[in-house]
Amino acid sequence: MDPNHYRFRGVWRLAAPAPAVYAALEDVRSYPLWWPEILEVRETGARSGRAVVRALLPYRLVIDLEAQRQDPAAGVLEAAMRGDLDGWSRFTVTTDGPDGTRCRVLFEEDVRPGKPLLRRLALPLHLLFRANHAAMMRRGRRGLAAYLTGGGGDDDERGTANR
Repeated sequence: MDPNHYRFRGVWRLAAPAPAVYAALEDVRSYPLWWPEILEVRETGARSGRAVVRALLPYRLVIDLEAQRQDPAAGVLEAAMRGDLDGWSRFTVTTDGPDGTRCRVLFEEDVRPGKPLLRRLALPLHLLFRANHAAMMRRGRRGLAAYLTGGGGDDDERGTANR
């Protein structure tokens, strides 16, 4: 096991149509409005930006993002990440159910810490870093549900963190 390698996978089920969810996720600049851990997002280029993130643990991450794939037909948004985290993340949004009013969001991420302190602490704090990420993702799902529908409702959430 490499304690500096993190693979995350989670599924969000939301009471909103897939195109609306895709549009919200594509508008990365709006993330601070609904995702409490995303403190700031600013554009640095036509397909790039910088995000400042802070979850429950007392450290901030500065991550440079570059869009790699934006495919509304397939519901895929993928970005390369550099800075305090290096790797990639991807959202895949699909309709969930016959009436088109619900969707399923698959989140996948494969990263390594770029921040030297996080690399040094990876072995003793690996499980704590995973728990921190899980809490951030729960709050992101809840925030997105509220942003889209005016309330979180009884949406379902499942996620797993893989080595």
